[in-house]
Amino acid sequence: MSEGMLAGKVALVTGASRGLGRAIALALGEAGARLALAARNREALELVAASARTRGMTAGAFECDVSDEAQTSRLVKDVVRHLGGIDILINNAGVNVRKPLEEFTLAEWRQVLDTNLTGAFLMCRAAVPLMKGRGYGRIISLTSIMSHVALPGRAAYAASKSGLLGLTRALALELAPERITVNGISPGPVATEMNAPILQSVELSREFTSRIPLGRWGAEEEVARLAVYLCSDAAVFITGSDLVIDGGWTAQ
Repeated sequence: MSEGMLAGKVALVTGASRGLGRAIALALGEAGARLALAARNREALELVAASARTRGMTAGAFECDVSDEAQTSRLVKDVVRHLGGIDILINNAGVNVRKPLEEFTLAEWRQVLDTNLTGAFLMCRAAVPLMKGRGYGRIISLTSIMSHVALPGRAAYAASKSGLLGLTRALALELAPERITVNGISPGPVATEMNAPILQSVELSREFTSRIPLGRWGAEEEVARLAVYLCSDAAVFITGSDLVIDGGWTAQ
Protein backbone atom coordinates (compact mmCIF):
# COMPACT_ATOMS: atom_id res chain seq x y z
CA MET A 1 0.00 0.00 0.00
CA SER A 2 1.53 3.30 -1.08
CA GLU A 3 1.51 6.34 1.16
CA GLY A 4 -0.89 9.04 0.08
CA MET A 5 -3.42 6.77 -1.64
CA LEU A 6 -6.14 8.20 0.61
CA ALA A 7 -4.90 11.79 0.56
CA GLY A 8 -7.75 14.27 0.80
CA LYS A 9 -10.14 11.72 2.33
CA VAL A 10 -11.71 12.05 5.77
CA ALA A 11 -12.08 8.80 7.68
CA LEU A 12 -14.42 8.48 10.68
CA VAL A 13 -13.55 5.46 12.81
CA THR A 14 -15.72 4.40 15.74
CA GLY A 15 -14.27 2.49 18.65
CA ALA A 16 -10.95 4.13 17.78
CA SER A 17 -9.56 4.37 21.30
CA ARG A 18 -8.07 0.88 21.29
CA GLY A 19 -7.70 -2.46 19.50
CA LEU A 20 -8.76 -2.83 15.90
CA GLY A 21 -10.26 0.66 15.75
CA ARG A 22 -6.98 2.24 16.76
CA ALA A 23 -4.97 0.07 14.36
CA ILE A 24 -7.32 0.74 11.43
CA ALA A 25 -7.37 4.48 12.10
CA LEU A 26 -3.59 4.74 12.17
CA ALA A 27 -3.28 2.65 9.00
CA LEU A 28 -5.75 4.93 7.21
CA GLY A 29 -3.83 7.93 8.46
CA GLU A 30 -0.57 6.50 7.14
CA ALA A 31 -2.30 6.19 3.75
CA GLY A 32 -3.06 9.90 3.86
CA ALA A 33 -6.57 10.11 5.31
CA ARG A 34 -7.47 12.77 7.85
CA LEU A 35 -8.82 11.05 10.94
CA ALA A 36 -11.93 11.54 13.04
CA LEU A 37 -11.48 9.25 16.04
CA ALA A 38 -14.66 8.40 17.94
CA ALA A 39 -15.25 6.43 21.14
CA ARG A 40 -16.73 6.79 24.60
CA ASN A 41 -13.37 7.17 26.38
CA ARG A 42 -12.20 10.72 25.68
CA GLU A 43 -8.89 10.35 27.49
CA ALA A 44 -7.90 7.23 25.55
CA LEU A 45 -8.98 8.89 22.30
CA GLU A 46 -6.76 11.87 22.94
CA LEU A 47 -3.78 9.54 23.36
CA VAL A 48 -4.48 7.92 19.99
CA ALA A 49 -4.92 11.32 18.36
CA ALA A 50 -1.64 12.52 19.87
CA SER A 51 0.13 9.40 18.60
CA ALA A 52 -1.28 10.02 15.12
CA ARG A 53 -0.14 13.63 15.13
CA THR A 54 3.41 12.69 16.11
CA ARG A 55 3.46 10.67 12.89
CA GLY A 56 2.43 13.69 10.86
CA MET A 57 -1.26 12.79 10.56
CA THR A 58 -4.28 15.05 10.98
CA ALA A 59 -6.45 13.62 13.74
CA GLY A 60 -9.31 14.81 15.94
CA ALA A 61 -10.88 13.10 18.95
CA PHE A 62 -14.68 13.03 19.26
CA GLU A 63 -16.36 11.51 22.30
CA CYS A 64 -19.47 9.53 21.33
CA ASP A 65 -21.60 6.57 22.38
CA VAL A 66 -22.75 5.16 19.03
CA SER A 67 -25.84 3.59 20.58
CA ASP A 68 -27.19 7.07 21.35
CA GLU A 69 -29.06 8.69 18.45
CA ALA A 70 -28.45 12.27 19.54
CA GLN A 71 -24.74 11.65 20.07
CA THR A 72 -24.22 10.06 16.65
CA SER A 73 -25.98 12.97 14.97
CA ARG A 74 -23.84 15.45 16.87
CA LEU A 75 -20.68 13.47 16.08
CA VAL A 76 -21.22 13.66 12.33
CA LYS A 77 -21.94 17.39 12.51
CA ASP A 78 -18.80 17.96 14.57
CA VAL A 79 -16.65 15.97 12.15
CA VAL A 80 -17.97 17.96 9.19
CA ARG A 81 -17.35 21.22 11.03
CA HIS A 82 -13.76 20.32 11.90
CA LEU A 83 -12.67 18.25 8.88
CA GLY A 84 -15.05 19.29 6.11
CA GLY A 85 -16.88 16.04 5.37
CA ILE A 86 -16.84 12.25 5.66
CA ASP A 87 -15.55 9.98 2.89
CA ILE A 88 -14.88 6.81 4.85
CA LEU A 89 -16.88 5.34 7.74
CA ILE A 90 -15.47 2.45 9.77
CA ASN A 91 -18.10 0.89 12.05
CA ASN A 92 -15.81 -0.75 14.57
CA ALA A 93 -17.33 0.12 17.96
CA GLY A 94 -18.41 -3.07 19.65
CA VAL A 95 -18.91 -4.85 22.95
CA ASN A 96 -19.20 -8.49 23.93
CA VAL A 97 -20.81 -10.29 26.87
CA ARG A 98 -19.80 -13.93 27.23
CA LYS A 99 -22.19 -16.09 29.25
CA PRO A 100 -24.91 -18.74 28.79
CA LEU A 101 -28.15 -17.39 27.37
CA GLU A 102 -30.20 -18.08 30.50
CA GLU A 103 -27.82 -15.91 32.51
CA PHE A 104 -28.23 -12.88 30.23
CA THR A 105 -30.16 -9.93 31.55
CA LEU A 106 -32.25 -7.97 29.10
CA ALA A 107 -30.05 -4.96 29.77
CA GLU A 108 -26.94 -6.94 28.75
CA TRP A 109 -28.63 -8.22 25.60
CA ARG A 110 -29.68 -4.71 24.62
CA GLN A 111 -26.22 -3.33 25.37
CA VAL A 112 -24.62 -5.69 22.85
CA LEU A 113 -27.29 -5.24 20.16
CA ASP A 114 -27.51 -1.48 20.64
CA THR A 115 -23.77 -0.96 20.33
CA ASN A 116 -22.84 -3.51 17.67
CA LEU A 117 -25.87 -3.29 15.36
CA THR A 118 -28.01 -0.26 16.14
CA GLY A 119 -24.87 1.84 16.53
CA ALA A 120 -23.77 0.97 13.00
CA PHE A 121 -27.25 1.76 11.69
CA LEU A 122 -27.23 5.16 13.38
CA MET A 123 -23.75 5.98 12.10
CA CYS A 124 -24.63 4.99 8.53
CA ARG A 125 -27.90 6.93 8.61
CA ALA A 126 -26.10 10.05 9.76
CA ALA A 127 -23.07 9.78 7.45
CA VAL A 128 -24.53 8.48 4.18
CA PRO A 129 -26.18 11.78 3.11
CA LEU A 130 -22.74 13.42 3.27
CA MET A 131 -21.23 10.76 0.98
CA LYS A 132 -23.83 10.94 -1.76
CA GLY A 133 -23.21 12.85 -4.96
CA ARG A 134 -19.42 12.72 -4.69
CA GLY A 135 -18.64 9.60 -6.72
CA TYR A 136 -16.73 8.04 -3.84
CA GLY A 137 -17.58 6.62 -0.45
CA ARG A 138 -16.48 3.71 1.70
CA ILE A 139 -18.35 2.06 4.55
CA ILE A 140 -16.71 -0.85 6.34
CA SER A 141 -18.23 -2.67 9.29
CA LEU A 142 -16.35 -5.10 11.51
CA THR A 143 -18.69 -8.05 11.25
CA SER A 144 -16.63 -10.85 12.89
CA ILE A 145 -16.56 -14.55 12.04
CA MET A 146 -19.41 -14.74 14.57
CA SER A 147 -21.64 -13.55 11.72
CA HIS A 148 -20.83 -16.86 9.98
CA VAL A 149 -20.24 -19.36 12.79
CA ALA A 150 -20.86 -19.34 16.52
CA LEU A 151 -19.53 -20.43 19.90
CA PRO A 152 -21.33 -21.26 23.14
CA GLY A 153 -21.93 -18.22 25.28
CA ARG A 154 -21.92 -15.79 22.34
CA ALA A 155 -25.66 -15.56 21.64
CA ALA A 156 -25.93 -11.77 21.80
CA TYR A 157 -22.65 -11.13 20.00
CA ALA A 158 -23.40 -13.60 17.19
CA ALA A 159 -26.90 -12.18 16.78
CA SER A 160 -25.59 -8.62 16.58
CA LYS A 161 -22.86 -9.46 14.08
CA SER A 162 -25.19 -11.53 11.88
CA GLY A 163 -27.55 -8.57 11.78
CA LEU A 164 -24.66 -6.28 10.92
CA LEU A 165 -23.76 -8.47 7.96
CA GLY A 166 -27.35 -8.24 6.72
CA LEU A 167 -27.29 -4.46 7.09
CA THR A 168 -24.01 -4.35 5.14
CA ARG A 169 -25.40 -6.29 2.19
CA ALA A 170 -28.65 -4.34 1.99
CA LEU A 171 -26.90 -0.99 2.22
CA ALA A 172 -24.42 -2.00 -0.49
CA LEU A 173 -27.31 -2.45 -2.90
CA GLU A 174 -28.89 0.86 -1.91
CA LEU A 175 -25.71 2.84 -2.35
CA ALA A 176 -24.23 1.19 -5.44
CA PRO A 177 -25.73 3.85 -7.78
CA GLU A 178 -23.85 6.47 -5.73
CA ARG A 179 -20.53 4.60 -6.18
CA ILE A 180 -20.37 4.12 -2.43
CA THR A 181 -19.09 0.67 -1.53
CA VAL A 182 -20.22 -1.10 1.63
CA ASN A 183 -18.35 -4.13 2.91
CA GLY A 184 -17.72 -6.16 6.02
CA ILE A 185 -14.51 -7.45 7.51
CA SER A 186 -14.88 -10.61 9.60
CA PRO A 187 -11.82 -11.08 11.80
CA GLY A 188 -11.26 -14.37 13.53
CA PRO A 189 -9.30 -14.54 16.77
CA VAL A 190 -7.19 -11.37 16.90
CA ALA A 191 -5.01 -10.36 19.83
CA THR A 192 -7.02 -7.33 21.00
CA GLU A 193 -8.05 -5.99 24.40
CA MET A 194 -11.57 -7.38 23.88
CA ASN A 195 -10.08 -10.88 23.75
CA ALA A 196 -7.91 -10.34 26.83
CA PRO A 197 -9.97 -12.80 28.97
CA ILE A 198 -9.08 -15.54 26.48
CA LEU A 199 -5.50 -14.48 25.84
CA GLN A 200 -4.75 -14.35 29.57
CA SER A 201 -5.84 -17.96 30.00
CA VAL A 202 -3.19 -20.36 28.73
CA GLU A 203 -5.77 -23.12 28.36
CA LEU A 204 -8.35 -21.03 26.51
CA SER A 205 -5.76 -19.40 24.26
CA ARG A 206 -4.31 -22.81 23.37
CA GLU A 207 -7.82 -24.08 22.60
CA PHE A 208 -8.41 -21.19 20.18
CA THR A 209 -5.02 -21.58 18.54
CA SER A 210 -5.67 -25.28 17.98
CA ARG A 211 -8.71 -24.35 15.85
CA ILE A 212 -6.77 -21.98 13.60
CA PRO A 213 -5.13 -23.80 10.67
CA LEU A 214 -2.36 -21.19 10.49
CA GLY A 215 -1.61 -21.94 14.13
CA ARG A 216 -1.63 -18.44 15.64
CA TRP A 217 -3.77 -15.49 16.61
CA GLY A 218 -4.18 -12.69 14.10
CA ALA A 219 -2.54 -9.28 14.52
CA GLU A 220 -4.41 -5.97 14.55
CA GLU A 221 -2.19 -4.61 11.79
CA GLU A 222 -3.23 -7.42 9.43
CA VAL A 223 -6.89 -6.43 9.72
CA ALA A 224 -5.94 -2.76 9.38
CA ARG A 225 -4.14 -3.36 6.08
CA LEU A 226 -7.24 -5.07 4.70
CA ALA A 227 -9.35 -2.04 5.66
CA VAL A 228 -6.95 0.29 3.85
CA TYR A 229 -7.19 -1.86 0.73
CA LEU A 230 -10.99 -1.76 0.77
CA CYS A 231 -10.86 2.03 0.96
CA SER A 232 -8.48 2.31 -1.99
CA ASP A 233 -9.27 2.63 -5.69
CA ALA A 234 -7.97 -0.92 -6.15
CA ALA A 235 -11.13 -2.20 -4.39
CA VAL A 236 -13.65 -0.10 -6.31
CA PHE A 237 -15.46 -3.20 -7.67
CA ILE A 238 -15.88 -4.83 -4.25
CA THR A 239 -19.18 -4.12 -2.52
CA GLY A 240 -21.73 -6.13 -0.58
CA SER A 241 -18.96 -8.53 0.40
CA ASP A 242 -17.67 -9.80 3.70
CA LEU A 243 -13.95 -10.50 3.78
CA VAL A 244 -13.01 -13.16 6.30
CA ILE A 245 -9.55 -12.84 7.86
CA ASP A 246 -9.33 -15.72 10.32
CA GLY A 247 -6.32 -17.89 9.59
CA GLY A 248 -8.60 -20.55 8.12
CA TRP A 249 -10.98 -20.99 11.08
CA THR A 250 -14.20 -20.92 9.02
CA ALA A 251 -12.75 -23.03 6.19
CA GLN A 252 -12.93 -26.16 8.33
